[in-house]
Amino acid sequence: MMLREVVRFAIRGLVANRMRSVLTMLGIFIGVAAVVVLTAVGNGAGQAISATVSSFGANTITVFADTTTSSDEGRDIRPRELTIADARALEDPEGAPAIARAAPIIQMLGVEARYGYSSHRIETFFGATPSYLDIAEFAVVEGSTLSEDDLAGARQVVLLGRTVADELFGGADPLGERVMIAGAPFTVAGVIVERGEIIGQDIDNLAFVPITSLQQSVTGYGPVDAIIAQATGPDQVNAAEAQILSVLDARYGITDPDDRTYQIFNQATLLDAISTITGLISALLAAIAGISLLVGGVGITNIMLMTVTERTREIGIRKAIGAPRGAILGQFLLEATMLSLFGGGLGVLAGVAVSSIHIGAFQPVVMPSTIVLAFGVTFAIGIFFGAHPANRAAKLRPIDALRYE
Repeated sequence: MMLREVVRFAIRGLVANRMRSVLTMLGIFIGVAAVVVLTAVGNGAGQAISATVSSFGANTITVFADTTTSSDEGRDIRPRELTIADARALEDPEGAPAIARAAPIIQMLGVEARYGYSSHRIETFFGATPSYLDIAEFAVVEGSTLSEDDLAGARQVVLLGRTVADELFGGADPLGERVMIAGAPFTVAGVIVERGEIIGQDIDNLAFVPITSLQQSVTGYGPVDAIIAQATGPDQVNAAEAQILSVLDARYGITDPDDRTYQIFNQATLLDAISTITGLISALLAAIAGISLLVGGVGITNIMLMTVTERTREIGIRKAIGAPRGAILGQFLLEATMLSLFGGGLGVLAGVAVSSIHIGAFQPVVMPSTIVLAFGVTFAIGIFFGAHPANRAAKLRPIDALRYE
C-alpha cells in the first residue's frame, strides 16, 4: 500500500507541473537521441568499411613492395620490385599449398578515358589477370571477361565499370567499341556488374585491362604494384601468409626478416584493425553526445531542488501526519527517475527513427546493446541526479517545513 501511495504522489507531482516536467525531459531526450544516432552512425560506417574490404575477395593477403630505403651496417637495403614471376611462384602448389591463387596488379589513379567527343576520369585503372577478377569477385554482366589468351597475347581489351560505360556511352552498347585510356586504344570486351557506392567511393568507376597489355602500351614492362593472394580457406590464411614469406624470402635471398623488402597485409588483420578504429570512433561520438546527457542530469537536479522548495509545506504536512522518511525519499527519487526514463525512452525512439534514414553513403546501424545501454544510463541518471533533492526533502523537519513561507 505504501508503494502505491508513493507512486501516486510522484505522478501527481509530475502532472501538476506539466510544462516543467516536459522541459526537464527534453534535455534527457536530446542527449539519448544524440547518443543513439551517433553510435549508429559509427556502427554503420564501420560495417560499410568492412564490407568494402571484404568485397574485394575473402581470405586474401596483399603483398606490397616496401618503398623505403634503409641501411644495415653501412650497406643500403633498397626495395626489390614485385614482378609477375613472383606471383606465379606463389601459385606453386609445392612451395605454397595453402595458396589457391595469386594475382599481380598494377593500379593507375585518375586516368582519362575518351570515346568520340565524350571523356571521363576513371578513378582506378587496373592492369590485372583473370585470377584477380575471380579473387575480387568482379563478374561481367555484358560481354566477356578477361581470359588467359588475352593475358598471354597482351590484347588491347578492356572491361568497364558501369559508371565508366554510362559516362562514355550513355545508353549505347559499348561492346566492341574502341576507347582511349591513358593515351592507349582498347576495345571494350565487357561491362562489370554494378556494385554501387560505399563510403563515398564509387566502386563502379574503374576499368580492367590485361596486365601485360598495360605494361606494353602504358607503363612499360616493369614491376607490379601488388600481389593479391587468396588462401584455400579461412583456416589457411595464417599458413598462406607464412608460405608467402618463405617463397619470397627464398626468391630474394633474404635470411634476416629485418631485411625484407616487401610488406604483407592480412585481410583478417586489416578487418580487426578497422573494427578497433571504428569502435573507438563510435565510443568517442557517444562520449561527445553524452555531454548533453550530463547537462540533462544537472537539469533534473535543478528542477527537483526547486520542486522540493516549492512543496516544503506539503512535505511538512505529510510528515506531521505520519509519512515516514522513506516515503518522502522514494517519492522525489521516483519523480526524478520517471522524468529521466520518459525522456530517455522518447530519445531512444527518436534515435532509432533517425537512424533508419540513409545518411550519406551508408546506413546507420542501431545495435540492441545501444538501446539497453541507453535505458540503463537514463535510469542511473535519474537515481544519481535525483538523490540529492530527494534526500534533502526527506531530511526536512516537520516543524521547520510547516513554518516555511
